Amino acid sequence: MNLSSIFMIGVGLSADAFAVSICKGLSMKKMYIKDALIIAIYFGVFQALMPLIGFVLGTQFSNFVNNIGHWLAFAILTYIGLNLIKSGNSKEEDDGLDMDLSIKVMVSLAIATSIDALAVGVTFAFLQVEILLAILIIGLTTFIICLFGVKVGNIFGIKYKSKAEILGGIILILIGTSILIT
Repeated sequence: MNLSSIFMIGVGLSADAFAVSICKGLSMKKMYIKDALIIAIYFGVFQALMPLIGFVLGTQFSNFVNNIGHWLAFAILTYIGLNLIKSGNSKEEDDGLDMDLSIKVMVSLAIATSIDALAVGVTFAFLQVEILLAILIIGLTTFIICLFGVKVGNIFGIKYKSKAEILGGIILILIGTSILIT
């Protein structure tokens, strides 16, 4: 898998964290860089940690599923992508995304927005991706996107949340399809 594909996976995976970052930014009367950094660090670290955990789990089972790895990667990425698109088209309001930056709240949000990255890490094991480079790219991409998300939320509000999720879903589906046909 090439660097641009890993970067695009990072962009796709960061959609949920970006959406939450927008909501956090929306809740801020004034955006302080310290708060934006806290949000971005939590999401970036968890988006990097989860693929690593998934990769370790996936390598334990790689001998059993070596022949179906590409199909599995396609299925997982497509499933995640469709869920992001569905979420982006949902009219439900997000609850509980206030300015609370406590460890409990931020770890909960970071885990919730990075579960998809765990599944992607499993696919990385099947595709024999250089995991340290991949998690660095995914973590940094998420960090930067979330910093931007806090600022966007603070300036423009929640109207971009669904667009971010839809775009992230489309990106993951396209990457899954690319893995399948190459």
